[in-house]
Amino acid sequence: MPNRKILVVGAGLGGLSAACCLLKAGFEVEIFEQAAALGEVGAGIQLSANAMHVMRHIGLEESIVEIGVRPGAYVFRLHDTGEIIQQFPLSAEHERQHGAPYVQIHRADLHDLLAKQVGKLRPGIIHLNKQAIGFSEDATGVELKFADGTTARGDILIGADGLKSAIARQIVGNIPASYTGDAAWRITVPVERLPKNFLDQVMSVFMGPGGHAVCYYVRAGKLLNFVGLVETDEVFEESWTIKFPWDRLKNDYRGWHPIIQTVIDAADKDQCYRWSLHNRLPLRNWSTARATLLGDSAHATLPYLAQGAAMAIEDGAVLARALLQPSPVPEALDFYQRNRVDRTARVVEQSTKNRALFHLHSEAEIRAAFARRNEGEDRNKWLYSYNPLTVALT
Repeated sequence: MPNRKILVVGAGLGGLSAACCLLKAGFEVEIFEQAAALGEVGAGIQLSANAMHVMRHIGLEESIVEIGVRPGAYVFRLHDTGEIIQQFPLSAEHERQHGAPYVQIHRADLHDLLAKQVGKLRPGIIHLNKQAIGFSEDATGVELKFADGTTARGDILIGADGLKSAIARQIVGNIPASYTGDAAWRITVPVERLPKNFLDQVMSVFMGPGGHAVCYYVRAGKLLNFVGLVETDEVFEESWTIKFPWDRLKNDYRGWHPIIQTVIDAADKDQCYRWSLHNRLPLRNWSTARATLLGDSAHATLPYLAQGAAMAIEDGAVLARALLQPSPVPEALDFYQRNRVDRTARVVEQSTKNRALFHLHSEAEIRAAFARRNEGEDRNKWLYSYNPLTVALT
């Protein structure tokens, strides 16, 4: 019930959005972040209607739409000719179908909005330089332990601390990770460096042999976000902050469409990032009597469906609803997990399948695959149509 005190580990997108939902529901919340300052790395992310319902609920829809971009369509193209193989509408049609907009936004911008909203709802609850190392629990509550020797006590603990979650490690042990065979490139380019009318404000996916590239605008159309996935035997760390030589990026996309070449040529040559992508099987049990997980700590998702952040946002909304149920804490956490595990597993599994779809090695294979599958129809049916605020919980 709302008199419960909830400890949240991690002030990333998932932890902050969950905190906003919990605060709106009337809970007492404390957030603990190991970093010395709030901030977010990375570049663009996509918020489809399933996540935007939550952003509207916590009062951020207008700000997100203002600083983001509402793309006109999701467009799948051949890597070399640029021919459109399949597309489906977003923008007004997405909102008409699902009741909320589809918005592309810079991660740092969304993080800043969420942090400020937490401060408006309840000032002073984000604690920095607090590295969580574990917890203990009993019948009356949970005690969170930090590397500096201090502790915090509450009724419920939420591990929203990402891939390397200390809370997840205690609950489920070390989660095995296998290298996907892909590395992810990330660059952003100011639009003034690009030709006028260079690329429509759509979500563009260029698909080719052994890789694909995604281009879309953020920051009200002032910045083009590029994410490139390439197959490679080189395995490096899972970190969005590892810089790689520009000429390696250029070489990985040699022979691709002139749009891709123009973006790469316009990039800051000392601001190219690349990291290795690892896959993890979805967890089926991520809770104890007093602690649970959300976001990547529970169901790390590959970027091939653009739903990693959305799943963390959904988690927070469903968790707040579960904790409002008139039931003991262990039952409430089990209720939350039960209502999230199948959906998040489906997203993880579909993201993994899309890796094969986007990397087919011949034009004939790509055409055949998309002839068999209508991406827009499929996603509209089960993915974007989900509203975490109103979906029936069982």
